[in-house]
Amino acid sequence: MKIANNSLWSLNTPANFWLCQQDFPEELRLDAIRKSIPFLGLAGDQSDIESVPALTLGEGRFGQEHWELGPLKRAYYLVKPLVPRPVTRQLRQIYNHGGKTDDTWPIEHRYVDFLWEVLRQIMLLSDRKEVSIKYFWPDHRRFAFVLTHDVETAAGQEFVETVADLEESFGFRSLFNFVPESYKLNHKLMDDLRQRGFEVGVHGLRHDGRLFATKHIFKQNASRINRYLKEWDTVGFRAELTLRQPEWMQALEIEYDLSFFDTDPFEPIPGGTMSIWPFFIGHFVELPYTLAQDHTLTLLLGENSPRIWLDKVDFIEKNHGMALVITHPDYLRSKPTWNVYYEFLTEMKKRTGYWHALPRDVARWWKARMVSSPEINLPGAHFSKVLLDGKSIAIEV
Repeated sequence: MKIANNSLWSLNTPANFWLCQQDFPEELRLDAIRKSIPFLGLAGDQSDIESVPALTLGEGRFGQEHWELGPLKRAYYLVKPLVPRPVTRQLRQIYNHGGKTDDTWPIEHRYVDFLWEVLRQIMLLSDRKEVSIKYFWPDHRRFAFVLTHDVETAAGQEFVETVADLEESFGFRSLFNFVPESYKLNHKLMDDLRQRGFEVGVHGLRHDGRLFATKHIFKQNASRINRYLKEWDTVGFRAELTLRQPEWMQALEIEYDLSFFDTDPFEPIPGGTMSIWPFFIGHFVELPYTLAQDHTLTLLLGENSPRIWLDKVDFIEKNHGMALVITHPDYLRSKPTWNVYYEFLTEMKKRTGYWHALPRDVARWWKARMVSSPEINLPGAHFSKVLLDGKSIAIEV
């Protein structure tokens, strides 16, 4: 499948991901990619290596109209403000396949396997038992751990301080994304959060499902969003309902975005980027959420424990990725959802070896990691050995 616009994802090559200290011939690297493409499980002829990032990270495998809402979903978001929340939850269960998942949820391993296989093939083709890579996270931390929240309503905003108090009691800090033009914003709360070490971001514009109605409308919306980004002195954005149009979003004056995910069949635009690591979309860094949303876990699937979250964290740690979760103060007001989140934080506090950071710091690190010199003049950065043992490879941490 030929993708019209590869340029938005062109920085996300395996070479830029692994950042090997050793230099390998271009033809060897291309041969390693060709041998690894079957791990992606993509349909059709994949001889066009340049299209791989757009097909995976860019979700191009879902077709050219992937970013568009269908007529039923567009109608749903037109009437949603008039419908009581319990009814909207029932409707979500209906259009989310009745709570059924697909084979790539909650763990999407294909892109992960592909990248590991590329490096393994490079080692085999170059007859090396050892290479050095620029490690993913500061001070050899095994994975990144990021907490984010979307504050969708005034009631959710009233509960923000309670959520922040809970996280602070564990020594955690998080991002709170507020909707600029939906409810009366509590700017004192936002200032207090910043002073306590939390981060504040922009969540859509009105949370009405119309952010990307047309390209012209989005251009107007983007101008207003950029104004709020400056007023709030923030650098991050997440679209409402994880609606997304990567080309249009280049109009946003942001350092990072949080509107994409590695795999999620439950969102209005399902699909996924396959990636458990940050990556680049044009001029900004994308931080995909890699742990299921709270309302998916507790309201749609009826989970009463963080089991699914913690199992996914195990996978992410094994592959040195990023565990990023979205929860909502609106939903955390519910006792069952609160209990699951409390237990999750309790279990994460017991773990060691991860880098807990705010989204802005993760995005800045990921960009600096790629552009810093081969000798690494980046505080906290290190090279790590990758060893080939028989048919498998592993990173020394």
